[in-house]
Parts: sequence; structure tokens; C-alpha cells
Amino acid sequence: MLTVHHLDNSRSQRILWMLEELSVPYEVQRYQRDAETMLAPASLKKIHPLGKSPVLEDNGLILAESGAIIEYLQEVYDAAGTLKPSAFAERQQYRYWMHYAEGSLMPLLVMKLIFGRLGKPPMPWLIRPIGSAIGQGVQKNYLDKQIYTHLDYLEQHLTTHPYFAGYQFSAADIQMSFPIEAVSARTGLGKYPHINAWLSNVTARPAYQRALETGGPLNILR
Repeated sequence: MLTVHHLDNSRSQRILWMLEELSVPYEVQRYQRDAETMLAPASLKKIHPLGKSPVLEDNGLILAESGAIIEYLQEVYDAAGTLKPSAFAERQQYRYWMHYAEGSLMPLLVMKLIFGRLGKPPMPWLIRPIGSAIGQGVQKNYLDKQIYTHLDYLEQHLTTHPYFAGYQFSAADIQMSFPIEAVSARTGLGKYPHINAWLSNVTARPAYQRALETGGPLNILR
């Protein structure tokens, strides 16, 4: 049986969702973040040297990186091709969004999270006002502008495509889910009706709901 090393409130939620969509049996090894630093526990390093999640174990094979895991699961366990488009043009969209999620959008959101924590513990209280001012300045003058540029781009794409790879739900939607949920939680999607519609659609899927029950609440605001 496959084992998902699942860190609470993390990208590994996507792996649970992928497995639920494929109806593949799996077990979950749970890990909790440090309450103060929000970092993964050191015990994850026993599974993978980087000590991050998700990590998937399958018959002695250990895989890290959510995109690589999702592609592996699709190749090995999706014989019917239900989660990858068959048409050439849609496969190119599929490949693009699988890489875009972590290569383009997620780094901005991680930076926003880091700069948003400047001025908060464990930073020494004496320099917290300076840290807060720096963090707010970087967010306002750079990160927020970049994020809204990306949101405009996603909104435009979804005006003509109900799903990221075209007209078929695919693993690319699973891969894109975490950064978009993060944006929704931290920035809001009020002026992006097509992104909102897509998010409501995919998170209503029974497999998503089952993964949420297994993995626990996804509190991306933390």
C-alpha cells in the first residue's frame, strides 16, 4: 500500500486528493508543524533529506515534490487516462500548468507569507516595527502587484477554459488548487469570477471532500 507522509496544512493535501480521484488505497503518516515556527518536524528528515512534505512511498520508492508525485501517480495508476488529456493541444496546457503552479505562482505566495511574518515573533521585539515596515513595503510595492498580474492572467485563461487543461478536469487542476486556495485565503478573489467559479467547482468534487476529511482542515492563512 502507498504511504503519504502528510504534513498538516500543506501541499500534501493535493496528493491525498489525487489518490482519492484515482480510488487508490493508501495510508497516511501524519506530521504536525511547530506551533511557533510553522516548520515541519525534524522527523520528516528520516523519510527524505529535505524534511519536507509531501513525500510518497510506493514499494520502496520514495518520491518528493508534489508535481513529481502527481505525475507519477497519473502515469502508474491512471491507466484509463482520466486525469490527463489525450488531445495534443490540451496536453501542452496540462504540462504548462503542472509546472506553472510551483514554478511561477507559488514562489510569490511564499515570499508574501515570509514578508508578512516580519515584525512578528520570533523576531526580537525591539526591531519588530522595522521588520513590519519592511515587510509591508515589499508586499505593497512588489509582491501584491505581481500576484494581481498573475490573477489577471488566470482569470483570462479561465474565461475560455472551464479547467486549466481545457474542457476536462485533470491533475493540472489538482496541482493548481493549492496556490489558488492560498491566494483566496490571503488576498481574496472578489474581482475574479471565473477563478472563483473554478475553485467552487473543483472543491465540490467528492474526492476533494474525502481528501479534506482524511488530511484535516486546510488553514492556509496561518
